[in-house]
Amino acid sequence: MPTETLEFQVEARQLLQLMIHSVYSNKEVFLRELVSNASDALDKLRLEKLRDDTLDADVSDLHIEIDVDDDARTLTVRDNGIGMSYDEVGRLIGTIANSGTAQFMKELREAKDAAGEEGLIGQFGVGFYSGFMVADEVTLVTRRAGESQGTRWTSRGEDTYTLEPVDEAPQGTSVTLHLKPADPENQLHDYTSPWKIREIVKRYSDFITWPIRMETESSGDEDAARRPETLNSMKALWARSRDEVSDDEYHELYKHIAHDWRDPLETIRLQAEGTFEFQALLFLPAHAPHDLFTRDFKRGVQLYVKRVFIMDDCEALLPPYLRFVKGVVDAADLSLNVSREILQQDRHIEMMRRRLTKKVLSTVKDMMAKDPDRYAVFWREFGTVLKEGLVTDPENRDAILAVASFASTHHDTEPTTLKSYVERMKDGQDDIYYLTGESRQSIGNSPHMEAFRDRGIEVLLLTNPVDEVWADVVGEYDGKKLRSLAKGQIDLDAKDDATTAGEARQKKSEEYAGLLGWMKEQLEEDIKEVRLSSRLSVSPACVVSDGNDLTPALEDMYRAMGQEVPRAKRVLELNPDHQLVKGLNQAYQERADRTELTGTAELLHGLAVLAEGGRPKDPARFVKLMADRLERTL
Repeated sequence: MPTETLEFQVEARQLLQLMIHSVYSNKEVFLRELVSNASDALDKLRLEKLRDDTLDADVSDLHIEIDVDDDARTLTVRDNGIGMSYDEVGRLIGTIANSGTAQFMKELREAKDAAGEEGLIGQFGVGFYSGFMVADEVTLVTRRAGESQGTRWTSRGEDTYTLEPVDEAPQGTSVTLHLKPADPENQLHDYTSPWKIREIVKRYSDFITWPIRMETESSGDEDAARRPETLNSMKALWARSRDEVSDDEYHELYKHIAHDWRDPLETIRLQAEGTFEFQALLFLPAHAPHDLFTRDFKRGVQLYVKRVFIMDDCEALLPPYLRFVKGVVDAADLSLNVSREILQQDRHIEMMRRRLTKKVLSTVKDMMAKDPDRYAVFWREFGTVLKEGLVTDPENRDAILAVASFASTHHDTEPTTLKSYVERMKDGQDDIYYLTGESRQSIGNSPHMEAFRDRGIEVLLLTNPVDEVWADVVGEYDGKKLRSLAKGQIDLDAKDDATTAGEARQKKSEEYAGLLGWMKEQLEEDIKEVRLSSRLSVSPACVVSDGNDLTPALEDMYRAMGQEVPRAKRVLELNPDHQLVKGLNQAYQERADRTELTGTAELLHGLAVLAEGGRPKDPARFVKLMADRLERTL
């Protein structure tokens, strides 16, 4: 059969140039592509031999070989796998070259990720053409297992390519790249350098099933005998059974992936079988990284497809609130773009994300039940970020609540779960009470706590900024409403004795009606209502938000995120049993000129704002009023 010289079609030639210059962001991945193709060929031969034991093929030493010639500036990737026939070379290598599909070209250009929706990954032609990024000419020699004649394909990646039969060719496929001159400034390295080859293989192909060999000198003497060196470890720990791998091996892999010198807190293995198969080896760190809450934090796990490294920080496989999880996910197949650098969002990605998320949360739950000390470490380091999921992941909200713990008034140091809180609720208590603040101490000293402390009602003490958000979003747990002590009207007296409490409230409301109306007029710029309080027993006053209003802390949080929200007026509650409030009411009733009392009302409101950790609207005026009142007492 004579040599055929075939011409690329116009669209295909343009597409080839786009492949070479635009699709891949890193030129060195050409070696990953060629090694992956070689690995696929070896897999296919093994399978073919199992199906047909009469196949005339040598499977005694299946391997991939890399050969470099510094003088000729060539790099060859060779395998003894399934190989290709003459017709298959024309069809497979021509996946792009012979397509001539203008529509595909259009889709490829219009797609945001520089790749169309076509499932080209795994088709020999795509990865094969990445070699033209680093080579002026590519030569392929191949012979299909069981056949006697081979085929040579040659092209400079421009206008034409040649096909010719070869009488003598070894089983398998070899791809020889005639390398371009090194140009480090253009990310074009010297790919005849053994150390560079080792580096690329170690990064992208270390866990390939088949040995990747390269001949190296046994000593510094150039004339010394050369020996084959296996470049990859072939130790995919996630693909081996648990009893074959030691904890030290797992820990070493974690340290390599996470760049952490400490051992992980927990190792998580997952093997999904069925219609879509993948394996995962995940790690929970023992310490939170210092940049966990920064915008530039690198989140996600390493993604492999058939043990071929695809990307470092694959954000699509875990939700942001699990961004601290490190590890490896190895899928049997995925919809990637042609450069293997971007995931297509499909149901497989979503399925993997759900399985991995549930596995991590169930592991934390098991740790909580079986190893409280390690759970305490985990929650101390990552509890704040995990609670973000209560807002962003409704599907797993119950699972997150099940592993969450919170400080409460039940114990000075030991946190509690919501389940334990509900089990301890007093008879007649319908709600789960909580209060947010900057610290446990500041919350404990808050006026809002007084009546609850007097009655021995447990209160959750929430000190993380995210608590302001999730508690409002979640709303309830196990049918019990989550209620903030700083929002809405809470009448604990009514729970004790509805009749007596109602009569007492009515009497005091009539007694203080004039004062409450007058104070509302004096403070109308800052408050929406003045009312008597049933939550105070020691302090004279407190400020609360209306049931549907945002708290000041939540308003500030939204503003910090760039969202403008109007400042809501709040409610001022007075303690009718406090001497200051009694005195103010008596003075209001006895004096016709209440000018002096206006300052006292302002002070009372300012003290209530200070007591909850806020600041008066006009600090200078507040100080002046306070100094004036103190002067009169001397």
